[in-house]
Amino acid sequence: MAVSPETTARTLVSLFLLAAIASTGAAHDGGSVQGVTYDSRSLIINGRRELLFSGSVHYPRSTPEMWPDIIEKAQHGGLNVIQTYVFWNIHEPLYGQFNFEGRYDLVGFIKLVQKNGMYVTLRLGPFIQAEWNHGGFPFWLREVANITFRTDNEPFKHHMERFAKTIVQMMKDEKLFASQGGPIILLQIENEYNNVARAFEGGSKYIQWAGNMAVGLDAGVPWVMCKQNDAPGPVINACNGRNCGDTFTGPNHPSKPSLWTENWTAQYRVFGDPPSQRSAEDLAYSVVRFFSKNGTLTNYYMVWNCCFPGSMSEGSAHLLTFASPAHQYHGGTNFGRTGAAFMMTRYYDEAPLDEFGRQAPRKLRSGFLVIALTPVLHADPGMQKEPKWGHLRDLHHALKLCRKGLLWGTPSVQAFDPGFEARLYEVPEGNVCVAFLTNTNRKQDGTVSFRGEEYYLPRRSISILPDCKTVVFNSQRVNAQHNARTFVVAKESSVKNRWQMSTDLIPTLRHASVISKGPLELMNLTKDTTDYLWYTTSFKLDADDLPRRHDIRPVLQVSNLGHAMHAFVNGKYIGSGHGTKIEKSFVFQKPMDLNAGTNHIAILGLTVGLPDSGAYLEHRLAGVHTVVIQGLNAGTLDLSHSVWGHQVGLTGETLGIFSEKGVNAVKWEEAKSDTPVAWYKRYFDAPSGHDPVALEMNSMGKGLVWINGESIGRYWISYLNPLGKASQSVYHVPRSFLKPKDNLMVVFEEHGGKPEDIQIVTVKRDDICTVVSDVHPPHVRSWSRENSQILSGDDDAKPEARLKCTGKKVIQSIDFASFGNPDGMCGNFTAGSCHTPQAKAVAEKACLGKESCVLPVAPAAYGADVGCPGTTATLAVQAKCVPKN
Repeated sequence: MAVSPETTARTLVSLFLLAAIASTGAAHDGGSVQGVTYDSRSLIINGRRELLFSGSVHYPRSTPEMWPDIIEKAQHGGLNVIQTYVFWNIHEPLYGQFNFEGRYDLVGFIKLVQKNGMYVTLRLGPFIQAEWNHGGFPFWLREVANITFRTDNEPFKHHMERFAKTIVQMMKDEKLFASQGGPIILLQIENEYNNVARAFEGGSKYIQWAGNMAVGLDAGVPWVMCKQNDAPGPVINACNGRNCGDTFTGPNHPSKPSLWTENWTAQYRVFGDPPSQRSAEDLAYSVVRFFSKNGTLTNYYMVWNCCFPGSMSEGSAHLLTFASPAHQYHGGTNFGRTGAAFMMTRYYDEAPLDEFGRQAPRKLRSGFLVIALTPVLHADPGMQKEPKWGHLRDLHHALKLCRKGLLWGTPSVQAFDPGFEARLYEVPEGNVCVAFLTNTNRKQDGTVSFRGEEYYLPRRSISILPDCKTVVFNSQRVNAQHNARTFVVAKESSVKNRWQMSTDLIPTLRHASVISKGPLELMNLTKDTTDYLWYTTSFKLDADDLPRRHDIRPVLQVSNLGHAMHAFVNGKYIGSGHGTKIEKSFVFQKPMDLNAGTNHIAILGLTVGLPDSGAYLEHRLAGVHTVVIQGLNAGTLDLSHSVWGHQVGLTGETLGIFSEKGVNAVKWEEAKSDTPVAWYKRYFDAPSGHDPVALEMNSMGKGLVWINGESIGRYWISYLNPLGKASQSVYHVPRSFLKPKDNLMVVFEEHGGKPEDIQIVTVKRDDICTVVSDVHPPHVRSWSRENSQILSGDDDAKPEARLKCTGKKVIQSIDFASFGNPDGMCGNFTAGSCHTPQAKAVAEKACLGKESCVLPVAPAAYGADVGCPGTTATLAVQAKCVPKN
C-alpha cells in the first residue's frame, strides 16, 4: 500500500517525540544509555547532558601529519567536538572510483579525534559549499543526463542518496557512531538550502525528501539541517551566522534543542579582498549571548588571516611581522585546485588556530591511520592565534562552571535600564544559580544593581556569574596573552638560489585537439582536470587592411565569461584580464601589432576554481565568449564565428614536469624574469628546526606552485586589493612535503615574475604580549566549582598579567612595558601620557630567563600616579621567546 508523504512525516514526528520523552529520564539518571537523543534543552549523549564547544577542522585542508597537533590544541582550547564536512568530489572524483587515502582519510581523521576523547559532527552534505571547488560536487555529476542539482530531480536524488548511504555505511562498518560507542554524535544533510529554495519549484518537496531519506539511513544519531526552518520530522534546524543569540528564531519544534552549527568567527576572503577580522571580544560576546538564551552547542566555523606587513630587519635573517587577527577553528590550506571560484589558497587563517601547524612523526600504516598518535608535548606556538584562542578557552572554562544551571535550571530574565538585563538559570533545590549580566548597547558602558551588589558592564559585553555573585569572566575583558606572527627567511634554504626555466608552448590553430566554429565553453572542455584552456584562431589581412597612421593600432576585444585570460598575438604576450568573485565576466581590450598575411591569436583562458554556491551550479559558464578586432581600415573584424581550436591544459601539466618523475621531459635553460607562461624550477634544502615553512611570493604574478610534486595551491599576487596589496603573499608548505635535502620547487607563472626573489621562510609566534587593567576580573582559572560553590584558589584573587612561552622556550627580552594608558597592539605598542618608566625593570626582573611569569596589575607595583589624567590603570608588556638552550 502506498504511503503519502504527509503520513510519513506525521509518523516521523511521533517517533521523535517519543524519543525525546524517553530521553528526559536518561538525562537525569546518568545511566549507561548508549547513543544520542535530545530534548528542548540539549543533546543527551550516552544518557548525559552536555554543553558542547565545537570547532570546524577540514581534514583535506591540512595534512595527516598536522592532524594530531591541531586536534590536541583544539582540545586544550576547551573544545569537546570537532566538526567537518565530507568532501564528495575528492572521495569520488570519477563515478564509482573512491579515494580515502592520505589527506582524504576520513576514517583515520575521525578515529584520531576519538583518540583525543572528543566528539565529531559529520556534515554529509553532499552539497557543502565550504568555499570548496564546485561546492563539493564531483564534476561528473553535472554530466548526468537530465540532472538538476538540489531539487526534486530523480537523477540528482539517486546519486545524492547513493553517496550518503556509502558514507553512513562506512561509518557503521568502523563503529564510529555514538550508538556504536564511537565519537559521531550528529550528522548533517544538505546545507543552507533556504538560500536557494525559492529558485526551485520542487524545493520544498526536495527538502522533505532529503530529511526523510537521511533519517531512514538509520545512523543511530540525530540529523541537523542548518538555516532550514522547515527541517522535517526529527531533523533539527540549526543556526548559522555571527550572532545566533539574537538572530535565531529558534527550533521549529518545542522538543528540539538550540544548536549553532556555524559561528562565523570572521569573513572568508577571496583574491582581491582587503583584510577582514573579527575581534576575540565580539566573538566571545556572541557565544555567551547564545548560551545565555538556552543554547547548548556552538561551532566555530573557520577564519582567514590577511597579512599586514611589519618590520623587516637587516642581517643574517629577514623578519616579516604580521598582525594576528583570526573564522573556522582551524581553516587550513586549499591545496592544489581545491578552492572555489576566486578563493584564496589560505583558508580562514584568522581562526583561533591559524593555517600553519606542527608535524607529528610518521608511523607505519595501521588500518586507516597514517600518523603517530604520540601527544605533542611541547606545542608549537605557530598555530595558536592569540588572544582569540586563549580568550575562548577562558570562556569555555567559565561556561563549564555554569553547567548545572544551564542544563537543568529554570530560566528567567530581569530587565534593568534599556539595553541592560540579567538572564538567570536556577535550581533552587540544588542551591544552583547562574547569571549572565548583559549590556547590549554598542556605545554605552553602565552599572547594574543585582542582588544587592553593583556590577560594571562595558559596552556590548556579558559578565558570567556562575553563583549569581562572582564575576569570573567578562567578554570584553581579555586576560589571555596576545602574540604576533613573524616570518624569518631560512638561511639554509636561500643558498644555491639558481633557477631554470622552460616556456610552455603557445599553440596555434594547427596544434588544436578540438576544432569548432566559435570558441567553446571552458568548463565543459576542461572537466575540472585543469584551470587552463587554450583558444586559438588565425586570420589573414591585406596590407590595405592595416591602419596607415602610426598613432593608431588595432585593438583586440574579448568578452569573457570568466574567470581570467592571457592574450598572445603572433606569439607575443599583449596583456591579461580577469573578473572578480562578484562579477566573473569581463571585457578585455588591448592594442596589438598585426602583419599583412596570416596572424595568430592564442588566448589562455582559465578558471580560478569552480563556483560553490547558488542555484543551478550545473549550468554555470566560463571562458571566451566573443572576439573582435577593432581599428582596421576595413572596419571591425568579428572572429566570434571563425574556426577556433582548443587545447585542454598546459603542455607542462600533461608531461608532469612539476614532479621528479617528469621534470626532465622538457629542456630547461637559465631563467629569465618576467616571462609569460613559463615554468621555473630550483632545488633547496629544508629549513632546520620544526617551525612551519612558507613561501613569500611577492615577486611573482599569478600561477601555481609544486613542492616535490605536491601542489601547495594557486597564488595571485598581481591582483591587488583596494589597499594596493596582494590579498595573500605568503603560502604554506607543509613540512611533510619536504625532504631534508634537494627539494624540487616548480612554479608555473602565467604572465611574468621574478622567481629569484621568492623567499623560503619559517613561521614563528615568539612575540608574546599581555594587556590587562586593574578592572579586569581575576583569571578564570582562579575559580573552580565544588558542589554548588564557586571557589577561588586564592583568597585575595585579583587581576594579573601572565606571559608564557611554549615549545621549550624562555623569555629572552622585554621589548615593551608600560603601566598607565598604553596604546596599540602586540607588535606595535606605544606608551601613553601616564607611562611609568620602571614598568620595564619590574617585568624584566619577574620574567627574564623563565618559561612563564605572572605580573601584578596594580599602580603601586610600578610607581604609577593613580591621579594621572587619562590613566586606564592598564599594564601592557611585550616579550620575546627563544629556545631554552
